Amino acid sequence: MTLTNFFPVILAGGSGERFWPLSRKHRPKQFLTLDETGRSLLQATSDRLTQISGSPEQVMVVTGGEYRAHVLEQLPEMPLDNLIVEPVARDTAPAVLYAALRLAQEVPDAVMGVFPADHRITSPKEFDSVVRRAVEVGQTSDYLVTLGVTPTFPSTGYGYIRKGQLLVDGALPVFRAAQFTEKPDAELAREFLIDGNYSWNSGMFVWTVQSILNAFKKYQPQMYDALSLAMTRRRSTGEVKAVFPTLQKISIDYAILEKSDQVVVIPAEFGWDDLGDWNALERLLKGEGQNVSVGRHIGLDTDGAILYTTQGDDLIATIGLEDVVVVRTPEITLVVRKDRTQDIKKVVQQLKSHPELERFA
Repeated sequence: MTLTNFFPVILAGGSGERFWPLSRKHRPKQFLTLDETGRSLLQATSDRLTQISGSPEQVMVVTGGEYRAHVLEQLPEMPLDNLIVEPVARDTAPAVLYAALRLAQEVPDAVMGVFPADHRITSPKEFDSVVRRAVEVGQTSDYLVTLGVTPTFPSTGYGYIRKGQLLVDGALPVFRAAQFTEKPDAELAREFLIDGNYSWNSGMFVWTVQSILNAFKKYQPQMYDALSLAMTRRRSTGEVKAVFPTLQKISIDYAILEKSDQVVVIPAEFGWDDLGDWNALERLLKGEGQNVSVGRHIGLDTDGAILYTTQGDDLIATIGLEDVVVVRTPEITLVVRKDRTQDIKKVVQQLKSHPELERFA
């Protein structure tokens, strides 16, 4: 059964720098195809959500002006009016508020979902059930529903939500969100995993438009007042362009969710991976302890390596390497230890600061 009052909003403005050099500023991660389906991460996200809402006319995308053409190319069935272009990137809180205000003007009683464009889901049926449960909870309450993911390893790259009071029992129980922890160190991540009372924060949320707007009014009144005023003036593009760069650059987690007492979490398992960096390719393809290669690879005394080439006829040869990532593109070759992939962003920032190298960013 489709949910005719459910409007998923896909956030597709990220730069995906930790997947550099495959992900570049002109074509970031959400527009890439990383598996055998032939569908990009954005397309796969839209496919999943269209199955639930029942129509591509209910799916909205928030992105930056530099990615507008990519979105339209990859989602030709989506109405043009459903594409929301941010004048500048200000993190997820302004993006969510912008989309919520748009929906409030057109479908004020809508249930709104927020979903990153660049995540992978391997169990779509379970995902479908969880989202439907979240919509059911959200539309019958003022709760801000977060989709939690049951941890499978002590990740230091994800945020965590501690489950509080059980509010609704059942196959997919609903808990009050008691505490948010952003990217713990390895020891704390292990404690969370052993404790069993924590969920990964998937960055996916469901709420009514009015509930999230009320939360912005309460916790981010300046942001709400500035953007809502600009949009009530006939949704003037000029007004929004002038106001948007002045908004605080802040995530929806810090701006709203960590402040509100109306946040709940639905823990679930639906094969989620945020594909945060090149180590995700190992989880995606074969698992730890083996060499993972996309393209031709010959290795001598090479263990636990991740190897990727964009040119199918190219060859990567390695000797005496362990726990490294090697990525070969026509212009760039990256070699990095697997435990340093988080630092790829620093290399990209260095490239951006040197005019003669900026084209490689």
